[in-house]
Amino acid sequence: MSSTEGQPVSVPPIATPPHDLRPAETPTQAEHVTVDVIDTREAYLAAVTAIAAGTGPIAIDAERASGFRYSQRAYLIQIFRRGAGTFLFDPPAVGSFAELNDAIKDEEWILHAASQDLTCLREVGLDPTRLFDTELGARLAGLPRVGLGTVVEDLLGIHLAKEFSAADWSTRPLPQAWLVYAALDVELLVDLREVMGKLLDDAGKTELAHQEFNSVLGRDFRQVREQPWRRLSGLHSVKGVRGLAIARELWTARDDFARETDTAPGRLVPDSALVAAARSVPESKRDLIAMREFTGRASRSQIDRWWDAIQVGLTTADLPVLRAPGESIPPPRAWPDKNPEADRRLKAARAAVTEISTEMSIPVENLLTPELLRRLSWSPPEDVTLETIRDALGEMGARPWQLDATGEAIYKAFVEASQTIETVPESDS
Repeated sequence: MSSTEGQPVSVPPIATPPHDLRPAETPTQAEHVTVDVIDTREAYLAAVTAIAAGTGPIAIDAERASGFRYSQRAYLIQIFRRGAGTFLFDPPAVGSFAELNDAIKDEEWILHAASQDLTCLREVGLDPTRLFDTELGARLAGLPRVGLGTVVEDLLGIHLAKEFSAADWSTRPLPQAWLVYAALDVELLVDLREVMGKLLDDAGKTELAHQEFNSVLGRDFRQVREQPWRRLSGLHSVKGVRGLAIARELWTARDDFARETDTAPGRLVPDSALVAAARSVPESKRDLIAMREFTGRASRSQIDRWWDAIQVGLTTADLPVLRAPGESIPPPRAWPDKNPEADRRLKAARAAVTEISTEMSIPVENLLTPELLRRLSWSPPEDVTLETIRDALGEMGARPWQLDATGEAIYKAFVEASQTIETVPESDS
């Protein structure tokens, strides 16, 4: 939005897309007027009043600086509402958004891929109670492509350029081209929601979509992992517990420094460099410096930090185990040898779920996540019935519509797999 002397000037929607399902023959590139960022409390409070006076759902988006900053905080928040206009906020400058949340918390919020933005929105006090996720809706509607740009082009016939999606949004001041890009990300969401809502309704998927949206609202997307250093790319090439200890200490040293400097860890020293050092174990600081694989903007300027981490890894008595805790279920490729009964159950159930996925035009990972099916196949209820299968899936987090769609097919697949197991002749001893 634009602001003059603290008074918000709303920017109207830049186009009136068609409301039927036929895209324009030649997608048009959206245009836009100049936009400014709200970065004072006075302008923010004026915007809250304007947004509260608008009508209909709230289109909202957030831009972070992933790949540039350590934190996943929002560096820009965009809001559009009919009758109010478009507003772009600078969250670090504004601070708390509690007043805005109070004004709009009971309205439907429209986000694209809400799971990516809810955490940073909640950090500033924005927490929806009603949600329409256009990315998730596109999946449930069976659209072949679900990125915002492609969905807008397919359903509204408007070309939405996405060249700034991976930009460093912590940059100040933000270039005007980036701000236009950010404004367009929300100004079309209300029209998109209306068209997509009709698609879901025509397909009889409105209720299951609401269940999925509510499930998203109920989840905490903050990533808190046990032993996060084990996610180092290429860690499998490090041999032995001592090598793993070195990798762990290098990862910890990098993570501490990244947090101190608010820099994405991979921009300091990439995973490949840490793994190379843990794999080769240089005998001196000079050898570490000489490693061509040990790259990154901080690989030499912080050489003492990395060398100290290697020394800790070489001498610590706190050695990691080879396999991370919680890895109780092996990868499915190992099931035929480790648990052939579970392997038969998984293959039979997976085939059944895949068939339902095709019939319903819903991606299999949205119909029922592969992780749930693996866990159920590995450790089924002691007494396999349709009711116990549904109960087990429900306890794992499956929604009612997923139980209705897949429960009976999985139950039958398990029964058939069990009958197959019983008829397999024993090998001659």
